[in-house]
Amino acid sequence: MLKYIRIIALIIGIGYIPCASAAAFVEGMDDVPLPEGLSQITQDDISFGNEETRLLEAYLTAPKSVNAKKMFESVGKFYQESLPQLGWIYQGNRGDDLLFYREGETLEVVKENNSPLMIRITLKTKP
Repeated sequence: MLKYIRIIALIIGIGYIPCASAAAFVEGMDDVPLPEGLSQITQDDISFGNEETRLLEAYLTAPKSVNAKKMFESVGKFYQESLPQLGWIYQGNRGDDLLFYREGETLEVVKENNSPLMIRITLKTKP
């Protein structure tokens, strides 16, 4: 009997373990996380498509005080570690750009500007 009480207490206790806060995602791209330290410029987003094809574009920026080169390297590492957990396969770089592929879609992470750092993320259906 005491054994069952301990098991029930353990199960109830697990229910009270605080969960990690949910990660933020790029608005309009439910499966692309937003790196810490960046904010999205939502008025510049582009989104169009239908059931068969789509094109989404989002722009992220960092404060002017941030070292753009180091921040973009950190963003690159972040996406190389996090996107494979969401089914994306890292395809390599094209210059500074990062390329990913998943089930007929491509994802590009491109440094558009250095001061302030501006990053463009493009998700499109691969023809």
